[in-house]
Amino acid sequence: MEKFCDISEVLSGKLVNKDAQVRGWLHNKRSSGGIQFLLLRDGTGIFQVTLRVGTVDKDLFDRVEKLPLESVIEVRGRVREDPRAPGGYEIDAEQVVVESEAEPNFPITKKYHRPEFLLDRRHLWLRNEKMQAIFRIRAKFMEAAREWFKKEGYTEVQMPIFITAAVEGGSTLFKVDYFDTYAYLTQSWQLYAEATIASVGKIFTIAPSFRAERSRTRRHLTEYWHLEAEVPWCDLDGIMRVEEELVSHTCQSLAADTPHLLKVFGRDPQDMANVKPPFPRITYDEALQMIREDGVDVKWGDDLDWVKEKALSLKFDLPFFVTRYPKGAKAFYHMPDPSRPEVTLSADLLAPEGKGEIIGGGQRIHDLKQLLQRIEEEKLNPKDYDWYIDLRRFGSVPHSGFGLGIERTIMWICKLKHIRDAIAFPRLMNRVYP
Repeated sequence: MEKFCDISEVLSGKLVNKDAQVRGWLHNKRSSGGIQFLLLRDGTGIFQVTLRVGTVDKDLFDRVEKLPLESVIEVRGRVREDPRAPGGYEIDAEQVVVESEAEPNFPITKKYHRPEFLLDRRHLWLRNEKMQAIFRIRAKFMEAAREWFKKEGYTEVQMPIFITAAVEGGSTLFKVDYFDTYAYLTQSWQLYAEATIASVGKIFTIAPSFRAERSRTRRHLTEYWHLEAEVPWCDLDGIMRVEEELVSHTCQSLAADTPHLLKVFGRDPQDMANVKPPFPRITYDEALQMIREDGVDVKWGDDLDWVKEKALSLKFDLPFFVTRYPKGAKAFYHMPDPSRPEVTLSADLLAPEGKGEIIGGGQRIHDLKQLLQRIEEEKLNPKDYDWYIDLRRFGSVPHSGFGLGIERTIMWICKLKHIRDAIAFPRLMNRVYP
């Protein structure tokens, strides 16, 4: 097999004045006199190939000139530096092989296309430079998160997708047939994570979660990726420190390693470099007061929906915590505050710039009687949680955890207007294709 180099290697400048072979998709092209300028894309980068009449056979020159965009070609030639070329380097082609000729009239052009048009053709829109940047930023974010967890002594574990009881509320469960019974798609790994900390201690996962929320907001997906962690012998303050250290590490890693990708979205890399702990902390009561100052109507006891979170997060330049939500606004497993039982030892981390919640977390109930009381108050069936309740009978300890929505976090980092642009194939209330 012939050796081809990645376009990124050409763009590194290491191959100047050397012969190289590259291959990729025809991203764009133009002609000027007897010269063709071909933009080639291979997944590692985009660069220019210069094809001159007389250098190759006239029939081949004419065929390449007529090639539709997204055709696949192989190019052999000499690399040279040229500041006028995209990336500063190009290849003077000496040989071109057409590996795959695309059909004409690629449906996505430079003109404006409606979001629905692009969503219907998502499988092709993924080739767009912004989508390429999203993939790489997501990958770096997860890599940096795993790096931080490994350094801090966490174990990565995986939990089931099929579950038998709600974690966050029965109204948002996807029910599926399961042989002669039924099951649900997971909303969170949390209940299973609480079982696993008694086995291996500090744990985390990166996995899909599912919410059957009938919501058409810019911030909701029915299938999204969840970064979750659970920590034994950890209280509310402790888990907030974990969250801010993790988020700071990932943001600073992106600023250091992918500044060119952040700039694609108009994000100044320094914004991410400035994300450092400690993050501001306000209570739910203080949050309500700040929201009301903007004329937004909110009652004590309400959860903060996106409109309220947006009003609040526009007041901050860094991620910030909202702590001690009322019991009625949080799931049954949240620990009530011993000094004020009507609120919980909970904390949401909100992104600034109007983006809102990216993490939900807090301290869990570890006392058996207290857990049974909360299950009764929420009118849940204890039998659905038999095994979870069992954990409180055999060596339960204070513990805390959180779940970070990866798409919401990427939406903030990349200054995206809609969460659908933070994932390859978005699953929305009205979309499950392609």
